[in-house]
Amino acid sequence: MSDIYLGIDVGGSGIKSALVDLADGSLVTDRLRYDTPQPATPEACSEALGAQVAQYDYEGPLGVGFPAVIRDGVVETANNIDESWIGQKVADLFASVTGLAATVINDADAAALAEAEFGAAKGVPGMVLTLTFGTGIGSGLLVDGELVPNLELGQIELEGHAPAETYFSARARRRESLDWDEWGARANRYLAHIDSVFNPERIVMGGGLTKHWEMFSHMLDSSLPVVPAEMGNNAGLVGAAMVGRSRSRSR
Repeated sequence: MSDIYLGIDVGGSGIKSALVDLADGSLVTDRLRYDTPQPATPEACSEALGAQVAQYDYEGPLGVGFPAVIRDGVVETANNIDESWIGQKVADLFASVTGLAATVINDADAAALAEAEFGAAKGVPGMVLTLTFGTGIGSGLLVDGELVPNLELGQIELEGHAPAETYFSARARRRESLDWDEWGARANRYLAHIDSVFNPERIVMGGGLTKHWEMFSHMLDSSLPVVPAEMGNNAGLVGAAMVGRSRSRSR
């Protein structure tokens, strides 16, 4: 039986998709990416997502990682998307534009699931945090392999910055034209604060910047339990596909 599922990763700057082989977490198609529409309204994002899904010969369940708190299928926050998303039944909306049964999860939660199944968090007991540095800072928490959903550690206040992601994210590095040492030192302070509050067994640092790990990792304190995400920028896609598979298995 095929273990190939379609995963979608909706972010503040891009909407990505690929078919994923969940036997090993590998992508079996090239990753397709569209810029996230601006403004990122429900109508515009749904149209873009529907156009991506139409590129695949796929009729199975759809898993989507989405940059918001999702509770009972309803969007509750809109930190990096348009505020008109709040209150939307996002899974129903994506199902209507694709014709596929859709399950939606917070995007960082999706990445955390992928890293626990195939990547840097695999087999790690206790508390593991996956932090994704991109447009904002996403956070996914697992305790002994069980997901604690909708943790929003990008929204804390740190050093007078509220939310902290406006100052410590990858977008902040680009906006302020920081070199890698400058940004690495800044990220180190954020990671040290998170470590002091949660005391996790491991912090998996993910997002698109993982491909530049060697450029800034020397600025991170060696005492911090931080490792780079092994799934890289594909973690959200793989985790979303996992969520889609879980729907098919529960039916």
